Amino acid sequence: MSVEFALSKVSTSSTLHFDYPSCPTKSMAEWNSLDSSSSTLMIFSIIVLAISSLLVYKSEFFRHKHPYTLQISENGEPATVHLPLVEKEHLSHDTRRFRFALPSKDHVLGLPVGQHITLRYKQPDGKVVMRSYTPVTSDDTLGYVDLVVKIYFKNVHPKFPQGGKMSQYLDSLKFGDTIEVSGPKGKLSYLGKGKFQIKRRVTDANARIRSAKKIGMIAGGTGITPMLQILRRALKDPKDQTEFFLLFANQTEQDILLVEEINAMEKEHANLHVWFTIDRDASPNWKYSVGFVSEDMIRDHLPSPAHDAQIFMCGPPPMLTYAVQPALERLGFEKSMLFAF
Repeated sequence: MSVEFALSKVSTSSTLHFDYPSCPTKSMAEWNSLDSSSSTLMIFSIIVLAISSLLVYKSEFFRHKHPYTLQISENGEPATVHLPLVEKEHLSHDTRRFRFALPSKDHVLGLPVGQHITLRYKQPDGKVVMRSYTPVTSDDTLGYVDLVVKIYFKNVHPKFPQGGKMSQYLDSLKFGDTIEVSGPKGKLSYLGKGKFQIKRRVTDANARIRSAKKIGMIAGGTGITPMLQILRRALKDPKDQTEFFLLFANQTEQDILLVEEINAMEKEHANLHVWFTIDRDASPNWKYSVGFVSEDMIRDHLPSPAHDAQIFMCGPPPMLTYAVQPALERLGFEKSMLFAF
């Protein structure tokens, strides 16, 4: 946006003569004093005009910031929109990156860091399927939003012969097909510089504010997405000196999502420490852990319990319920130090 200023030119080429005998004659010093006062007044007027114009410009700038796609209503209800699929990338044999277009190239999603969205569609029998996801794009991304989704195909896992309803539906979408999206949703919002707010319930008006100098993250599979959302926000701010520790669990090396980006982030930022663990099939060059997340892994690669430490968790419910949370409790972490997405 550019602002142009135009000042009217005042012609001084003609001279006006006044012949008033009754007027007293002024000395040259008096005329110089008047000229000086006039010049000062003109300069002051120009400064006032410039400041006023600048204020108008700033007002217009802030009034025309990038519009939010998910605009929360006055009563606090999440927004609902329909977004078209415009790109699909195969990250692995069972993982996709889906890109959905926002209403315009100037739109941002409007999702606070730490929050998620809910996708919804109706099956032919009329039943509604809903699932929640955290975008891997940041909220200053213009024009689109990316989701990384693991596809649970039918007839692969004996306990889930039908597979994942939403993930398979997303995988079946053609370019131009739309999906219903609602949000923002979630109990946690990262405010930056180690500060975040937590609600006991999503609908709560009041939130508990907590600060941490060290944040540990335990992620399993696609549970990496909310962690990446927070890391991207924090690491791009040079004033955010929070120290982050990421413990990322997957089945095999090939299942590790966005591993190149994660390694690049660790290499670039000294306040990020990353450790991986896989269930099986470790290559000879594998330098990280093998096995489920354990008490020893947490002790060795995450911060110790302290008033200024916080642990974020996201992954399959059995992993969190039967492995991660019991290990954290045995290590002395209090409930106030733990948050599961």
